[in-house]
Amino acid sequence: MYTGRTEQPCCLCDDPKTVARIAVPPRAVLLMKNSGPIAWRDIVGDVTLHFCESDWELVSELVLDLGTHPLSRCNVARADFSIREDFEALLNATRDEPDQTEQEQQLLSEAREVLDDAENPLVERRDLVEAHIVVRAMAELGSHPRTS
Repeated sequence: MYTGRTEQPCCLCDDPKTVARIAVPPRAVLLMKNSGPIAWRDIVGDVTLHFCESDWELVSELVLDLGTHPLSRCNVARADFSIREDFEALLNATRDEPDQTEQEQQLLSEAREVLDDAENPLVERRDLVEAHIVVRAMAELGSHPRTS
């Protein structure tokens, strides 16, 4: 039985051939299409979004040139993430509800480091796009529900 992650299609157009992927905190699924039935508090780890070549170009422009993020257009059904119940079924044990506060803070801190170092020629465009999306999504969502 394979329990690892599989490749997902483009979260915008469903194209199976993707060229880029980014990771966002679990709570960011609230900003995505069709997120209503997703219990984001039960997501274990990051949420990974994949993009095809043409959509990656568009996303890069939206993020870097227009100062926005594409999450409201991304379909959560095409995102790659693990749910706590999947681990419980595999391990036959009940886990506590994850607290993603530390994970969010870590991703946000890493994103800010990338943005602070944006002028460095070694910082890749993909890293800049991911960092901007994480920072903007977390700003839009506000402080974590458990700390507010």
